Amino acid sequence: MDPKPRRKAQRKVPASSGSEPVPAKVGSKAVGLESAREVVERASVPAGKPIESWLTDMDGVLIHEGSPIPGANEFIGRLRESGRAFLVLTNNSIYTPRDLRARLKYSGIDVPESAIWTSALATAQFLQTQRPGGSAYVIGEAGLTTAMHEAGYVLTDNDPDYVVLGETRNYSFESITRAIRLINDGARFICTNPDATGPSLEGALPAAGSVAALVTKATGVDPYFVGKPNPLMMREALNKISAHSETSAMVGDRMDTDVLGGLEAGLRTFLVLTGVTQPHEVNRFPYLPSMIVASIADLVAHV
Repeated sequence: MDPKPRRKAQRKVPASSGSEPVPAKVGSKAVGLESAREVVERASVPAGKPIESWLTDMDGVLIHEGSPIPGANEFIGRLRESGRAFLVLTNNSIYTPRDLRARLKYSGIDVPESAIWTSALATAQFLQTQRPGGSAYVIGEAGLTTAMHEAGYVLTDNDPDYVVLGETRNYSFESITRAIRLINDGARFICTNPDATGPSLEGALPAAGSVAALVTKATGVDPYFVGKPNPLMMREALNKISAHSETSAMVGDRMDTDVLGGLEAGLRTFLVLTGVTQPHEVNRFPYLPSMIVASIADLVAHV
């Protein structure tokens, strides 16, 4: 059975033709095409070298509530036909790449398992480079525990090197209490991603970032977040596909994770408006994407 898709908040966005940028707010409540062009002009980086490699977020970019976003299949298809290296990135640490491939395929988007990079994989790889063959007390589901095992880690609550906190739909008071006590006893604190909430059909759910805040409040120890917007996750992804930041791009629907992480990793960044960040919110941030488009469909011609 395919994993139940995670719902991501979405609002209606303006239609777009081709690669035309959509309206965005620039210092006033007036929202229009000229304002959008102004944002893009101020945000755009020099043309530089052609984009040879692509990183893209999943929820809000390729799919929404289990349904494909128009243009997603064409975008992935164009990447595969062109032979360009690419990875689908997600902060979702619940599922394995095999699970997520099944989820995407059910939506009609064919992405190889090897082209999916999760915060769980990034976390496991990071820890494997820091303390090879180490041990960890893990709060999470199959996506995280499988990645940790494959990285050569022993999962234990007996004097572990790390406490690793990931996403789960079943956070328990007992496991959180155990994590707090282990950190107080000297275990290092790692969290897969800083997302404070996650979507569900019933509304927002507390996610890893919120639970991490609880643990920090109880221990006085801040976690090291591996997932987006940490550029470490982007750099690990680039290394996985032997790509260079100068010729790579990141596509995402969130200014605070996808665009920020791509910017700090030295990538060109494309913001799509089919997910979380809306046009009027863009100018609230002290940084801008390289380009704003209505959806992934507008980037097919760029591949």
